[in-house]
Amino acid sequence: MKVKHIASHQALEQELKADRRSFLLLYKSASENSDCALEHFSQAANEIEDKVVVLAADVNRVRDIHGRYGITTAPTLLEFEGADFTKSVKGCQTKDYYVSWIHNKLYVSQHQDDQPQKRVLVYSTPSCPHCNNLKNYLRRNQVHFRDIDVSKDQKMAQELVKKSGQQGVPQTEINGRIVVGFNKPKIDEMLGIQ
Repeated sequence: MKVKHIASHQALEQELKADRRSFLLLYKSASENSDCALEHFSQAANEIEDKVVVLAADVNRVRDIHGRYGITTAPTLLEFEGADFTKSVKGCQTKDYYVSWIHNKLYVSQHQDDQPQKRVLVYSTPSCPHCNNLKNYLRRNQVHFRDIDVSKDQKMAQELVKKSGQQGVPQTEINGRIVVGFNKPKIDEMLGIQ
């Protein structure tokens, strides 16, 4: 499916359908971070079935959308259930992240508007009991994370070893910082879990 570019809030309203989830990437052309987001979002759209609507709008040209939803930075991906704006994620994400987000395979934490979401990646394998305990703990605490199965993704497994110097799982990456193992006190401290 291709990303459909829209030119106004009115065009957005026409695309939002009561029985569908819709995604709108607000980006700023000629911005490196936005160009990255648009490229990855467009790649992700190619892997998405027709049950969702994928849209994009350049805030340099379309000025009547972001203010209505309190969006102050670009790029930001907005999600809608029917006509209702439900959540957003800021910045350039990977293609896989966008695919996971759209397929509802990410867990989204409830957070205060003045506290930005932390980027959380969990490196795990299906047969690892500590990995499952960690992921269940994050879900119980409503922490948004992306699960990376390093048994199926050798490239990510190699990246993990480069980042941490460790091969074992689970490992959690929180805003670029690695926590090896299910180190609950360290994870709680870094995520602000009480």
